[in-house]
Amino acid sequence: MRVLEPLAKLCAVLAGLLLTAITLMTCGSLIGRNTVGITLVGDFELTGVAAGAAIALFIPWCQVRRGNIIVDFFTTKASARTNAALDRFGALLLALAMALLSWRTVLGGVNAWKTQSGTMMLGFPEWVVYACMVPPLVLTVVIALWQALRGFGPEVQ
Repeated sequence: MRVLEPLAKLCAVLAGLLLTAITLMTCGSLIGRNTVGITLVGDFELTGVAAGAAIALFIPWCQVRRGNIIVDFFTTKASARTNAALDRFGALLLALAMALLSWRTVLGGVNAWKTQSGTMMLGFPEWVVYACMVPPLVLTVVIALWQALRGFGPEVQ
């Protein structure tokens, strides 16, 4: 985890920077539209593209910090050992789901590349978004597998 945690943190910082840039762009576009009548064409497209990439970039840090929703209604009276085993099993299931999502994202990106699909207004190439999403999804797979095999450790609760 000494390598995985800093990588996950870097992904989260990149996501934050991306969302900050998109927020500033949106504010600039709205101020321009409402004051001088000038707007940034395709600002909504760039917002959607950036939001998709940012969501994927936040997932590894969420997994490192165990920020996913845990419903413990049925396990509140279970032993710590049982809860740890269930947490590890949940991490394994998440790793499998993220592996499937990673694989399908790669296929979507390849298809977007082959068809040269782009956004409607700007023609922004969609494969770029897929390419930005795959590394953090794969990182989430590795983190979740690590947690499933090694446990979560006492430092993250």
